Amino acid sequence: MTSTQGTGRPDRLSVKEHTANGIRVVTLCGEIDHDVTDALRDAVLPAAGQDRPRTAVDLSAVTFMDSSGINVLVSAHQAADDAGGWLRVAGAQGPVLRVIRLVGLDAVIACHPTVEQALGS
Repeated sequence: MTSTQGTGRPDRLSVKEHTANGIRVVTLCGEIDHDVTDALRDAVLPAAGQDRPRTAVDLSAVTFMDSSGINVLVSAHQAADDAGGWLRVAGAQGPVLRVIRLVGLDAVIACHPTVEQALGS
């Protein structure tokens, strides 16, 4: 498991990563805004040259996300799709889920209530 802290405000976002059934699961905890986009981008973008990357991003412990986070997720989704893989979002709740629905991210990226459902679909 890998753990990374956001570079701009390390107290605002923690990133943990593990693999389940060959799928990379990135678990985020805290707040996602402009200050942590570099750490978020590093965590969710597929590695350069990676073939068919599959990533589930667990947002169940994220309490805030602004447009910076949305933009990073869209970029990661496009990069994964371009490489023949996918990115799925799981566990978004409360204000984060409202933002996702408000901007229509759930129409672009598959969003699931749980990580288990994201891994199984």
